[in-house]
Amino acid sequence: MSFMVTPNGSIKINLAPKTLVEEISQNISTILLTPKFSVPLDRRFGLSSQFLDKPTPVSKAVLVAEILDAIEHYEPRVKVLNISFEGNDMVGKVIPRLEVDIIEST
Repeated sequence: MSFMVTPNGSIKINLAPKTLVEEISQNISTILLTPKFSVPLDRRFGLSSQFLDKPTPVSKAVLVAEILDAIEHYEPRVKVLNISFEGNDMVGKVIPRLEVDIIEST
């Protein structure tokens, strides 16, 4: 079952999500919105800022690589099927939109 995840800056943390999709969406949003090196006991968590202040095509390429590595490491229950971007290229605003699929455990 695939679903879309777009990080939202005003994420509301739910400590008891009702569904697996809600839990995974919240986890992915947290990963994407957390700056790397900002979590004291896990400095690798989140995304680095290497994509900032670069031309939009370069920024998108770096961001895709960062997202794939972070999701694979911190949310292994999903497979990323597609990463697209929303926003305005003229002002350099890029917002990742992920299509992910839950990996069925056996």
